[in-house]
Amino acid sequence: MLTVDYDLLDLRPGMRVLDLGCGEGRHAFEAYRRGADVVAVDWGVSEVQTTKRWLGAIAEEGEAGLRPDGTPARFEVVRGDLLHLPFPDASVDRVMASEVLEHIPDDVTAMAEIFRVLKPGGRMVMTVPRYGPERICWALSDEYHANEGGHIRIYRRGVVRERLASVGLVPGRTHHAHSLHAPFWWLKCAVGVEKDNAAVRAYHRLLVWDLMHRPWLTRTAEKLLDPVFGKSFVIYADKPADAGAPTADEVEQVLAAG
Repeated sequence: MLTVDYDLLDLRPGMRVLDLGCGEGRHAFEAYRRGADVVAVDWGVSEVQTTKRWLGAIAEEGEAGLRPDGTPARFEVVRGDLLHLPFPDASVDRVMASEVLEHIPDDVTAMAEIFRVLKPGGRMVMTVPRYGPERICWALSDEYHANEGGHIRIYRRGVVRERLASVGLVPGRTHHAHSLHAPFWWLKCAVGVEKDNAAVRAYHRLLVWDLMHRPWLTRTAEKLLDPVFGKSFVIYADKPADAGAPTADEVEQVLAAG
């Protein structure tokens, strides 16, 4: 289940791409298959191990995409802190940060790190829970978000654009994704996040069936419904070709404003 549109990200073979907060690697896998040199980053030990294992399996099966010189794409998986990325300035072409920044108290510093490691002219994509569907989940269940490592904020579109711009990135195209998943989480929150019932199990089976078969009916329905209540908000932003780093005072002003 992909949230990022790789065409809007303009991901091309041979590019070096960071997948920040990679989880179990779903976006890293697709970038790797498209011929990008992938560096997947997560703080969780199990997430790093799982992503490394699956990327290795993709390589062994010969499913890695090819770089422009005809050689297979490369991958690396590292455990890292998004507030102190272990990469040099201006060293990557693309950055993906999917469903991770809503977990980080100091999100502006994380965005500044993304700006720092991007090459001038590079592009990033950020996905976060959309305000409306997420607000319903919070209203239905404290358990959904009020836990260690849970969501600590609900982003509004304007706040996302403002914070990206504050670190020097230029916000661009946006879209929404996963409208079929919003009702599932509302149902989970109403029943109890850690509980289960027949309705939850039935809806989960529907989502798994959709993921496996991608039938035209559900694909068309989701395409029509995403603008209305897609669960994820997706935004792309560029680092200007002549970019200079934001000043410490500029970043501090945004942090102080919350």
